Amino acid sequence: MAVKQKKTQNAKGGNELLENPEALAERLSRTEDFLEKNKKLVFGIGGVLVLIVAGFFAYKTYMNNQNQEAQTNMFQAIYYFEADSLNQALNGDGNYPGFLEIIDDYSGTDAANLAHYYAGVAYLKQGEFNEAIEHLQEFSSDDLLVQARAYALIGDAYMELEDYATAAEFYDKAANYKPNEFFTPLYLSQAGFAYELAGNLEAALSRYTEITEKYVGANEYENARKQKARLEAMASN
Repeated sequence: MAVKQKKTQNAKGGNELLENPEALAERLSRTEDFLEKNKKLVFGIGGVLVLIVAGFFAYKTYMNNQNQEAQTNMFQAIYYFEADSLNQALNGDGNYPGFLEIIDDYSGTDAANLAHYYAGVAYLKQGEFNEAIEHLQEFSSDDLLVQARAYALIGDAYMELEDYATAAEFYDKAANYKPNEFFTPLYLSQAGFAYELAGNLEAALSRYTEITEKYVGANEYENARKQKARLEAMASN
């Protein structure tokens, strides 16, 4: 009953403003008084909002320009990478910057993000596994294939460092990132192998089982079936 009465009072108040010009005039007068007494505060808040909005658009424009410039400068580094001239790809040739300089000079851009990926792969090829891990972990992407591939490459680096348990975790991350029938079985197979080297036979068996149950048409299916049978036989002995 009290709620209904309150609603009725609110409705009356609203109707009064519409139907009673004097009530509306009084309300407008109060608003004008507030603005007059607090004009510094009101204009100060308005000025801050204008600065925030202007700053946001200025930052977006700056970052877009930086990204375009970085992509242009990175072209030669990618050429060196594809030619397996990894030192020049990483460090530049004196005329064009390498991936490391792109990362430093254009931090926060899409180009710098991609440079982390290239730098990680280059270091992995050079056997610099900790550096590879560092750069690949800095990379992020929504792409179906590339992000999962980055996780798997981190797994490869940890395998080389003989940290098999951590390698398995990253192969799992690769397998679980937007699963698909083309690459997920491969990452599951790598995870199974890494778990076995880490001594976690139960986890290894689980990954091989997942391949046999979900990815019958995959290239990894037959090997997974054999590894599953082998591990099951070991567990029964």
